[in-house]
Amino acid sequence: MLNNFEIGGDKLTIMAGPCAIETKEICEIVCEKLKEITNKLDINYIFKASFDKANRSSLNSYRGLGIEKGLEILSSIKKTYNVPIVTDIHESYQAKIAAEVADILQIPAFLCRQTDLLVNAAKTGKIINSKKGQFLSPYQMKSIAKKVEDSNNNKILITDRGSSFGYNNLVSDMRGIKIIQDMGYPVIFDATHSVQIPGGNGDSSSGEREFVPVLARAAVASGAKGLFFEIHPHPECALCDGENMLPLDEVEELFVTLNEIFKVVNKKC
Repeated sequence: MLNNFEIGGDKLTIMAGPCAIETKEICEIVCEKLKEITNKLDINYIFKASFDKANRSSLNSYRGLGIEKGLEILSSIKKTYNVPIVTDIHESYQAKIAAEVADILQIPAFLCRQTDLLVNAAKTGKIINSKKGQFLSPYQMKSIAKKVEDSNNNKILITDRGSSFGYNNLVSDMRGIKIIQDMGYPVIFDATHSVQIPGGNGDSSSGEREFVPVLARAAVASGAKGLFFEIHPHPECALCDGENMLPLDEVEELFVTLNEIFKVVNKKC
């Protein structure tokens, strides 16, 4: 249970917000609008933003404001808008610090096999959302979840974000949603990172934003319990991952459709 709702229950859950924290103002604009939309549609909402994005294509890529300033902003967002928070951690020491603010600790896809990171995150008692590595099959996520379970934490989510396919490309296999959920873990589908083209611009990643709604609809129709989006008021001006983020003013219509699909798929006879 989280803020009086259940991830994986009878309502769609959406984790959404900017990629890396740029300013407090951008976080506030995005959170306020998304909370308004999700409240109207009766969708569970969790605000997402990263204080640090350590897995960048270039040393010069924007990473965020850092853990101290970033968590200060996330704490303010949480209190002001009464929303739960999910944020990434990249190093073991960050788990305890981030857990003071975040309701969900997210393990990045590239780091999902890092035992010490998973164990330290699990020991906080927070919900752990591990992204499936692009290099893993859905079946291999069982051993990753078990590291969390064996650390006395059964609050586990798995997020799929596509698998490596050839060079600079990802493909989403919707069978993975059923495979992982049959293991007993609610699956969140990361619709924006699934259209990312790693290193597509040479020293930065590119993306194909036009396919985000396509994959999101397919994921909900395939049984995903939640969706993950990176959203920005002006993606073309974003400091990172702008090419696969959704514009804030275009998401409401998509959320309406996704919620309708979710209700049909989860309709009780």
